Amino acid sequence: MMVGDLVLLSALVILLASLLALVLSHFLPLLLNPKAPKGSFGWPLIGETLRFLRPHASNTLGTFLEDHCTRYGRVFKSHLFCTPTVVSCDQELNHFILQNEERLFQCSYPRPIHGILGKSSMLVVLGEDHKRLRNLSLALVTSTKLKPSYLGDIEKIALHVVGAWRDRREDTTAGGRVRVIAFCEEARKFAFSVIVKQVLGLSPEEPVTARILEDFLAFMKGLISFPLYIPGTPYAKAVQWLFSCLLLLIHSQARERISTTVKGIIEERRSAESCKKGDFLDVLLSTDELSDEEKVSFVLDSLLGGYETTSLLISMVVYFLGQSAEDLDLVKREHDSIRSNKGKEECLTSEDYKKMEYTQQVINETLRCGNIVKFVHRKALKDVRYKEYLIPSGWKVLPVFQRCSFEPLASRKCTHSFSLADGSGNEPMFQIFHTTQGAGQGTSKKFTPFGGGPRLCPGSELAKIEAAFFLHHLVLNYR
Repeated sequence: MMVGDLVLLSALVILLASLLALVLSHFLPLLLNPKAPKGSFGWPLIGETLRFLRPHASNTLGTFLEDHCTRYGRVFKSHLFCTPTVVSCDQELNHFILQNEERLFQCSYPRPIHGILGKSSMLVVLGEDHKRLRNLSLALVTSTKLKPSYLGDIEKIALHVVGAWRDRREDTTAGGRVRVIAFCEEARKFAFSVIVKQVLGLSPEEPVTARILEDFLAFMKGLISFPLYIPGTPYAKAVQWLFSCLLLLIHSQARERISTTVKGIIEERRSAESCKKGDFLDVLLSTDELSDEEKVSFVLDSLLGGYETTSLLISMVVYFLGQSAEDLDLVKREHDSIRSNKGKEECLTSEDYKKMEYTQQVINETLRCGNIVKFVHRKALKDVRYKEYLIPSGWKVLPVFQRCSFEPLASRKCTHSFSLADGSGNEPMFQIFHTTQGAGQGTSKKFTPFGGGPRLCPGSELAKIEAAFFLHHLVLNYR
């Protein structure tokens, strides 16, 4: 046998062995864990990840979850993000998972997330490191609430964003004279301006704010990108694969640029002639618990936490209200009443926020129905039995928070319903209802839009205040 033939044969044997190992490693967990929930694993390595991540409307679960829950129930197994996974759309199980952080389950985000966020990010660190960073987050929220200027800053930024629309160029392409506003972009601009003001003391007009926003948008795209080369599929084009890798590099560079900017602000703040601004950066600089690198990472976490979810919440509220003139009128009347008892230039107060009862119900219902934070990543630290379910040790667990489609409308105590149908003649999808009274709804095991347990979002109430204040000026100034 020729040397070339031996080389070819060896290469073929190695290739077949690799393929066999890949198949076995993919399906072996199925054989070793026969009592795991029902479900399917899909293709080797990638499993069902692409179907799971397929884009869908934000007020639906998407075809993947709907199909699998219909076939296998609210808890099922799959193979996602290259790992055997149990997906839970069961509220009781989700609550159990969140409440047993570090005992039975552990935060476990995919490696690319670690690379983009950084090893010191509160989203990915574990144990005592996470407790330390979370305590600082609570200090941020507390110091922010205590600031006399906090509510005034939110309202000032809301007025700045909403007022700028009056000067927008008119679009005459459709035959009429209409000012076109990309609302989701405006909501992002508002949310980012608020969090940058609270964390770094920067106003929307400052050039450095625009520079950070530009880099931050590139950073966010890298966070949600999914570059993967899969032979035999449309994703297999080498150009696309190389482009995805290049994008990840660009997004990482965006993070570095933000880090450099924040480091510059920190050094400037530390200088002898620099005075304190009373923002969270002053709180952060006063602690000796974190290194400078950890402080920069913490600022990025704060920007991320106060930007993406808040802007999406505001966009979803406006989307749902846009489907019902009746409910929009109820919100408008509530804010008209609040404004009628105040002077023309008088700012909103915490007492005014307490009066926005119907607005808060709309926000809570948006959080329940809208796809704000769809799921989180956890890993089972040991074999976990919960009711009839077995979650094998080492498997990834994805608690899915958005599950309004599964709850029968007849079981809800509704005080009002939106006239939003899905076009199929089914019952309305969006209803104002009470699972608990008042603020208690935020901690109900059936209402977990901000997570739960030790990783419950510390800024959840701040996000609601921002949304309510923005709505106040939106509904009073625009149809």
